[in-house]
Amino acid sequence: MPPGLLCAQAYRGLRLREGKGFKPAEEGDTTVWHAPGIFNKETGEIVKVLPKSTDAPKFQDVFGHTIVELAEKNDKITGVTPAMPTGCSLNIMMKAMPERAFDVGIAEQHAVTFSAGMATQGMIPFCNIYSSFMQRAYDQVLHDVAIQNLNVVFCLDRGGLVGADGPTHHGAYDLAYMRSIPNMIVSAPMDELELRNLMFTAQADENGPFSIRYPRGKGITPDWKKPMQKLTIGQGRKLKNGTDIAILTIGITGTFIAKIEKQFEEKGINVAHYDMRFLKPMDETILHEVFTKFDKVITVEDGTILGGLGSAVLEFMSENGYQAQVKRLGIPDRYIEHGTQAELYKECGFDAESILSEVEKMVGVEVEVVSAHKKRV
Repeated sequence: MPPGLLCAQAYRGLRLREGKGFKPAEEGDTTVWHAPGIFNKETGEIVKVLPKSTDAPKFQDVFGHTIVELAEKNDKITGVTPAMPTGCSLNIMMKAMPERAFDVGIAEQHAVTFSAGMATQGMIPFCNIYSSFMQRAYDQVLHDVAIQNLNVVFCLDRGGLVGADGPTHHGAYDLAYMRSIPNMIVSAPMDELELRNLMFTAQADENGPFSIRYPRGKGITPDWKKPMQKLTIGQGRKLKNGTDIAILTIGITGTFIAKIEKQFEEKGINVAHYDMRFLKPMDETILHEVFTKFDKVITVEDGTILGGLGSAVLEFMSENGYQAQVKRLGIPDRYIEHGTQAELYKECGFDAESILSEVEKMVGVEVEVVSAHKKRV
């Protein structure tokens, strides 16, 4: 029997015992009871909260519908997941195109090597693995995919702080560990439209290994089914001009800046905002502009600040002889416990209010120093 099927059988056996002690889970579908949400503990009835038509979708659902949309036009595309078809929404493709979507069981290493094998035959596998679980297959990413420069698209769901699942599930490290791999493209969409554009870009050409990471939960764009655009790999975008300080973000942290733009204006702080999009290769044109125009820079990422966006920006600054005051905001070098995503963003110091506070400190220090200098003169 193929290893993937053996793993799948073993996985199903484990799941049968997962709900032990709660009769509805023991007798029902264990996939449903893996993450049921709100339910009546007496009757076992799951309370379904139907989304409103005005709600933004979950990032995972945008992935699920978009891969089907792409696969209908590109017959080279396949989907792969290690036992999380519902969680990552690959089940949408498994229903629409069962012959081109594969659940290999709870075997992340096999999922990556299986994807590499298909890539050697000209296929374009979209290998969807939770960021935290991709750590299990790091050797396969290096040796089975990257060394051969194979066109495998890694879609890393649950990138960043995931909330109540806690320290075992936070996707804190993928930006840093993927960035260190030769041939790897590392990207993170700010919103649902950017996720679609990155997925379209990843399958449009023979790009080699391509990593796209996105967060758990809902986005910000209810009307997300827009035509997709091919992006220039390694190119970010300037979202706002400014003169006092530059903020560089990657992924969903870019949406935090929009929440406090009015507060910046009220305080008379003129902020420039850049969405980097790609951590590797980085947009050096943007970085040269930033360090030529600004002596105060803040980087914001929903990932460990060790080896991620902030580290990359500091490396660029050092290697190119620039000098500036750079403040890095992100997940600190410690394990983060459970809580809502909003609570954890605040705890780690990179929610919207924390960003505003850091901007005020950096710009305020300059005002105080200038005032003191004038008094001495």
